[in-house]
Amino acid sequence: MPFDTAPADVADSQNPGAETLAGEQLSIGNVPIGFPVVQAALSGYSDLPMRVIARRHGASYTVCEVMLDQFLLALNERKKTKHFLDIHPDEHPVGGQLMGAEPEQFSLGALKLVEAGFDVIDVNFGCPVKKVLGRCRGGFHLSQPDVAIEILRRTRDVVPDHLPVTVKMRRGIDDSEQSRDAFFQILDGAIDAGLAAATVHGRTVQQRYVGPSRWQFLAEVKRHVGDALRILGSGDLFSAEDCFAMMRQTGVDGVTVARGAIGNPWIFSQARALAAGQPLPAPPGLFEQADVMREHFSLCEATYTAQRAPLLMRKFAIKYSQSHPEHETARLGFARMRSREDFERVLQEHYSVDRPGRMIPRDCHGSQEEG
Repeated sequence: MPFDTAPADVADSQNPGAETLAGEQLSIGNVPIGFPVVQAALSGYSDLPMRVIARRHGASYTVCEVMLDQFLLALNERKKTKHFLDIHPDEHPVGGQLMGAEPEQFSLGALKLVEAGFDVIDVNFGCPVKKVLGRCRGGFHLSQPDVAIEILRRTRDVVPDHLPVTVKMRRGIDDSEQSRDAFFQILDGAIDAGLAAATVHGRTVQQRYVGPSRWQFLAEVKRHVGDALRILGSGDLFSAEDCFAMMRQTGVDGVTVARGAIGNPWIFSQARALAAGQPLPAPPGLFEQADVMREHFSLCEATYTAQRAPLLMRKFAIKYSQSHPEHETARLGFARMRSREDFERVLQEHYSVDRPGRMIPRDCHGSQEEG
């Protein structure tokens, strides 16, 4: 295994994980990723602006928000929807994530992602949202391994050989033995189908985001597949230290940061600093936070138009405000934002004096949907 498996509390508190990651590089199939801390797919969040900001702060790879196969097949060139397939020149490699119910439609949707220029095609068997499960999509496929494996095979067959296909899974529908057996049947099917990697979340579909992610299961998964499949771990990664603790404890090949990256792209630069043997960087000051938010807003305007950008940026600005020392008042200001002028007014009111920021407390992370 590429990482030691010492418990997290034994790690050097100044540079946790630095020695274990200094020389490690991640590849997905024939796509070199590099630094093994990447940004996960997040429904409603991991659009082009968020992905580009993450890349500029050290994420080596990002995945777009999940798209339905039916949506992709109906997608046209209308300005209101074409942004779903937009890729910024600076963000390669980037993954396109797909969700659906029927194997044939699934593979046709995958072709749309290929045509758009995504470097990796990711199949979603992990979404735990009730309306998704009710339509036999996402995490529902973990309950029907034969259909799941057929989807993986068809997707791998239709995607050109030079593009890797990966899968996102939770550890099962629930904690039953039957669910566990189905998980490993699908995982073995992914290997047989020629997939390059699997991202595994340590919670069940039934858990959604309640209770801790079971990292020990990730260690079991990695032992099971050995070198036949790259495994990326997911779940409860809210700090740079968490990323190294997961890799150290489980032996996974990399980690995907989801909720911990919303409004906090600094988690990637902090992880890179730790891997380089440096002390954990201080949280960004208010001037730096404001600069990054302005950059994010400008990317939103370029992606969605100046008219749509303010409302779409609002949810991100609220998340960025968690790094402000007076986060509640800053958050309320952004919550009322309706225009670029409102945005600048909040920055002037709360970010005009450069003060130290704060590390985001773990209890600030809500239940945004991980793709």
